[in-house]
Amino acid sequence: MTTVEEVAQAPRKVRTPTKRSRWFIEVAWKYVLAVVVVFIAAFPLVFVLSASFASRGSLSGSSRLFSDLSLVNYQALGDTLYWTWVVNTLEVCIATAIGATLMGAAAAYAFSRFRFRGRRTSLTSLLIIQMFPQTVAFIAVFLLLIALGNVIPALGLNSKIALVCVYLGGALGANTFLMYGFFNSIPTEIDEAAKIDGATHAQTFWRLIMPLVTPILAVVGLLGFISAFGDFILARIVLVKQENWTLAVGMYGWVSDQLVAKWGLFAAGAVIASLPILVLFLALQRYIVGGLSSGSVKG
Repeated sequence: MTTVEEVAQAPRKVRTPTKRSRWFIEVAWKYVLAVVVVFIAAFPLVFVLSASFASRGSLSGSSRLFSDLSLVNYQALGDTLYWTWVVNTLEVCIATAIGATLMGAAAAYAFSRFRFRGRRTSLTSLLIIQMFPQTVAFIAVFLLLIALGNVIPALGLNSKIALVCVYLGGALGANTFLMYGFFNSIPTEIDEAAKIDGATHAQTFWRLIMPLVTPILAVVGLLGFISAFGDFILARIVLVKQENWTLAVGMYGWVSDQLVAKWGLFAAGAVIASLPILVLFLALQRYIVGGLSSGSVKG
């Protein structure tokens, strides 16, 4: 007969997790989380695509996805200044991307390769200036462009060149720091070998260094294009006339008044406007991860 003491001293059975429960704890939750993230990311895109095909042009009529398929909103874009805004946006964004890449590369190369008086102070100053929010500079930019416009009209208000210059000035510091680490990862022996062979600094920069830093050039160009494409406040301040507006400014006017908001037109314009960024991203995606990770390493 088993006594109470023997029962108390008997080893307790420890429940070990089954193979299925262990798989759920270690692996399955990741799939659940991935499905939730994909749904949150994809639903707005699907909703906008569905709204662009809705003939009613209101959000209430788009509650059922793809219940109404019509090209009315896309056809109506031709009756507006939408395609003019597309051209303006591409001009500003391409000029900003190319200018930001070249200016950032030149500045990063100078800080990385040359030792001159004030180098460390300049780097610190760029870092400190980037800490201030851009909203602080809006009034100064507005007053500066008014003053410049009185002397050089091409650099005053309502000028796309002036808007590009403002974008380039705002992005120079961040781009320089982003590219500075990448340039430091390029061995200086390459420069020295080119110098022995008689190459100038310009030849070394354009023919040897620039091909080696292609990933960070692609990243900076993509970031410059996207930031200019989505900017609204600066573009709204600088560009006054509708003929010079960018897409962000022009399309905002369609939905700024809730009583007469043209959501269908806005959705159709947004779908088309996303294509340039999508194409550019797909073309440069192989450089993005390498460029960002290498550029973040302090040299």
